[in-house]
Amino acid sequence: MKKNYLLMLCFLGVMSLKAQVGINTDTPNTSAALEIVSSDKGILIPRMTSAQRVAMVNPAEGLIVYDTTLKCISQNAGTAASPGWVCLSGRDTQSGSFYMPSIAIDASAVVTNQSLDLYDEYKKQFSTPTVSSTGAPSSIPYFSNASDLYYYITFYDVSVLQINSLDAAGVLNYDIVEEAHYDTFMNVVFVVK
Repeated sequence: MKKNYLLMLCFLGVMSLKAQVGINTDTPNTSAALEIVSSDKGILIPRMTSAQRVAMVNPAEGLIVYDTTLKCISQNAGTAASPGWVCLSGRDTQSGSFYMPSIAIDASAVVTNQSLDLYDEYKKQFSTPTVSSTGAPSSIPYFSNASDLYYYITFYDVSVLQINSLDAAGVLNYDIVEEAHYDTFMNVVFVVK
């Protein structure tokens, strides 16, 4: 009988334990399952390449890793069966899509088989701004690889331009079919992968 009573007390004692863990603290916040306290160190989460991240089988919904290829904290915002990875940091300070900076394309004469590297034009403008505000860094953060983005042409003047192709690296091949007008333009949208 004493054994049963002691076993029951141990069981009740274990049930009353809180499921909170504190590292460098004896009193973790009551709303936290885990609290880490430090004034001179950070937390290091698992690090892997994009290929390794994508190769994970059934990654848990909400799983977080550091993607060394994209240089961002990446979270599975999808399900285990259908992962949807999104960057939570670094380059993701921008929205999921943005317009390409303004550039001029010579459309003063009819020409064919022209190429324009949209990614290269974007990178040139972001890496060397002409003017910046006081205290601003000398360059604007930009995506370091053309493969980090999807490229879209959302509008263009079909009377002036003929788009022949737009490859995965952002290289546009086009023809000028008629001399441009003052109001001729093209909208290029980049979407973060």
